[in-house]
Amino acid sequence: MTTRVLLTGFEPFGGESVNPSWQAVERVAATPPPGLDVHALLLPCAFDVSLDVLREAVARLGPDLVVCTGQAGGRPDVTPERVAINLDDARIPDNTGFQPVDREVVPGGPAAYFSTLPVKACVAAIRAAGLPASVSHTAGTFVCNHVAYGLAHLLATEYPTVRGGFVHLPYAPEQVTARQQPSLPVAASAEALRVLLSAAAAAATDLPVSEGAIS
Repeated sequence: MTTRVLLTGFEPFGGESVNPSWQAVERVAATPPPGLDVHALLLPCAFDVSLDVLREAVARLGPDLVVCTGQAGGRPDVTPERVAINLDDARIPDNTGFQPVDREVVPGGPAAYFSTLPVKACVAAIRAAGLPASVSHTAGTFVCNHVAYGLAHLLATEYPTVRGGFVHLPYAPEQVTARQQPSLPVAASAEALRVLLSAAAAAATDLPVSEGAIS
């Protein structure tokens, strides 16, 4: 049986000319893993629009699995997010110039949601494919976390049989030519996403191994 997947990436933000999340998502949609019907969606980097675009796509496509991706400049590896928090606290404005501070993503919603992806199994599968990955326990407080939390709330309250979560990707190499930051080729990020989607579609429960953080 084919698994229908909604896979999202973001437009560039913060003065960047590209966003590796969307570059990787386009590649995965063009050459999806076997058994997966992958639909790509570009999300605006905007607090008050991104979730409306995501909600419409979920309602229209009726996916079995939703994976949203974003750029995490400074991280050296692919990082599935384990938790999203009910907080918008933007260090920089979004692409519309909006910069919320200490605002809830969903007024009155739970403080946090755990991903319903098998994040440890996904990380193990990516590593087994020879690519760098680790579990992240913070998606930040910018638009990525906004979407991660908003997706989790949408699925929990309206689509309880659909699983989903958020994944951060490192900078693309062309973004770090003038600064000392880690990067990962977009082709490698795309392959990691293919592996992650296959693992997420196959695993109903996560691995009982430690991927915790001391600090």
